Parts: sequence; structure tokens; C-alpha cells
Amino acid sequence: MTNISIAIEDLGYSKKNSWFTRLFLCPNPYIARYIYAFIFFITSLLAWTVRDYGHTVLSELHRLKGCHGASYCLGTEGVLRISFGCFMYFSVLFVTTVGTKKIWDARNSWHCEWWLAKMLMWMLFMLVPFFMPSEFFFIYGKLAHVGAGTFLVIQLISVISFINWLNDCFHSEKYAERCHIQVMIISIVAYVASIVGCIMMYVWYASKLSCRLNILFITLTLLLLQIMTFVSMHPKVRAGYLSPGLMGAYIVFLCWCGIRSEPQTEICNQKVELGNGSDWLTIVSLVIAILVIVVATFSTGMNSKCLQFVKIERNSEDEVPYGYGFFHFVFAIGSMYFGMLFIGWNVHKTMQKWTIDVGWASTWVRVVNEWLAAIVFVWMKLAPLVRKKRTETT
Repeated sequence: MTNISIAIEDLGYSKKNSWFTRLFLCPNPYIARYIYAFIFFITSLLAWTVRDYGHTVLSELHRLKGCHGASYCLGTEGVLRISFGCFMYFSVLFVTTVGTKKIWDARNSWHCEWWLAKMLMWMLFMLVPFFMPSEFFFIYGKLAHVGAGTFLVIQLISVISFINWLNDCFHSEKYAERCHIQVMIISIVAYVASIVGCIMMYVWYASKLSCRLNILFITLTLLLLQIMTFVSMHPKVRAGYLSPGLMGAYIVFLCWCGIRSEPQTEICNQKVELGNGSDWLTIVSLVIAILVIVVATFSTGMNSKCLQFVKIERNSEDEVPYGYGFFHFVFAIGSMYFGMLFIGWNVHKTMQKWTIDVGWASTWVRVVNEWLAAIVFVWMKLAPLVRKKRTETT
């Protein structure tokens, strides 16, 4: 045994339980997750670059003759090829890490280390799709709709689970009295932000009676806000104002995203300007949009407990801190998601340069996601009552 090992043991650092050992002598899953997020971010930037500036290179590839040199097809195909490569990369990681329970498992080392091998694997998956036939990627584009939709469902369940957890935490015996004022302030701010957001959307996107669709979207958002509040405050539910307030702000944000995704030629969408990449604001907006995708994927991937119907607590310090399989699965379908955003959910359409998630397909995806979020939230509040009633009748 080396002198360093003896010194470590003398200081009381056991191999399995020491924070020192886990941080410096063992693979670190906390650092690994940020590296995967950075890889995902770089891949997203690569997909955007291929879409907006890769036409010259792509048109020279023999495998892309199915496009007949059409720029609308090349940009879409380029995004789908990068998306597919990223999907396969994280799918391989999902298959090789799913079911990992202990930090001393060899799969934990694979998840947290072996970065040279994984970078070579990533580069391979970025190149191989460009030597595959065009017909395959139109099929993949259809399948990516399902994967991206699954991602959105998991994401909204994760958001709702977090809001419910936050609400339960503030209303627990430990924090109920101590955080009463803070809860009231947050609830008021959330409701005011939701109402102000709806008013501003009326001003910006529904100032004319001819903007019937936008008026419908915003009015339904206000109605859903009232329904969620009514259900949460019902005497048999008593969930308080915090969770419906935060959910209200969330669905208002989704409604705003949906209306912002309307085609840029739409006369009701007065706040949208064509992006041409000629000013710094356009560049910053696109980078922020890509970062939002990465953060949403990262936060969703870390919340593997959002789909657990039975609460499971960690029983040992040797257990992995988060579900590796679920983490990589979310990043895999997140690859399909950013692919759909860059092509506006339409495999037969080209996107304007320096734009993301624009088109009627994108609008309806956002709006339906908003409605689904409200339905899931209400059901989560009512489900315990339904189960209780069924139990009493049986």
C-alpha cells in the first residue's frame, strides 16, 4: 500500500463512503452530465450550421442526389442526418448504461470516463449518416415526430412534477409557517405575470378582430388558468395557489411560444422580424434558443423520478445519483426534438436563415402541448380523489 493510500485511510476516508474518494479517485457522474450536455450543444450548433451554410458542401455529395440540388431539401436533410447521428450516439449510451445501480459497476465507469473513445464514437456517428441514402431520412423524419412528441410529454410531466414537489415542500409541516409569506409573494407574482402576459399577447398578437386564431389561443389560456386555480382550490383538493400560479405562468409561456412560431408573413404576428444574421441581436437570440433546448433536455434527463408511480428512495450511498439510462434516453429523443425545431416540424419545408421553430406545424405543436400540460396538471390533482372513491366503493 502506498504512502498516499495510508494517509487517506488515516484521515478516515473509506473507499466506498468518502466524499474525497468519490470526487477525486472515482468516476464523477456529476461532471459527466455537463460534458454530455456540452456535446449535445455542439451537435445542435452543427445542425444549425449545416442547415444554413452547408448547401454548397452537401450538393457535392453523391449520396444526396435525391435532392436534385434543391436547397430546401438539402438543408432539411442535413439537419436530419446530424439529428440521426446524435440520436444513435445517445442510444448506444442508453443501451450500455441502462439499469446501472451502483457506482462501482463497470457501466458507471463507462458513463463517466472513456471520453476519447466516446468522442471518436461521436465523430463517427456525425459522419456515417452523410453516406446513407436520402430516402432513409424522410422515414426518419416521420419517426422523429414521434420521438420529439415523446420528449415534450416527458418534459411537461417533469415540469409539473417539479411544481407539485415545490408546492408540497412549502406546505409541509417543516416549512408551512416559516415560508407562508414567501409562498404568498411567489403566488401573487406568478398570477400577475400570467395575466400581464395574456394582456401583452392580446396587444401584440390579437389587436385586430381578424386575428381570430390568436384571440382563441389567448382566451383559452386564460380559461385554463381559471380552471386550474378552481381545481386546486376546491375543498376536496386544497392544493393552494402556488402550483396553479406557477403552472399558469408556464402555459402562458407555451402559448407565447406557439404564437411566436407562426409564419413570419402572418399579419397578426407583428412582433416577429425576419432573421438574417446581420445583427448581434439575431445571433444572440439563436444561441439563447439553442441553449434553452440544451437546458430543457438536461433538466428533463436529470429528473428520472418524474415517471415513477411509486416513490423510491436511495437506500445506499453506493447508488448512482441519477438514472443513467433515462438520462441518455432523454438526450436521444432530445436529438429528434432539436431536429424538428430546426426544420419547423416539416420534412418538406425549408427554414429561413437564423430562425428556429417557425411555421404552422410548430405553432400547433406548442399550443397542443400547452393544452396537454393543463389537462395533465388537473388530472394529477384529481387522480387521488378518483382512486380514493374507487377504493371506498370496492
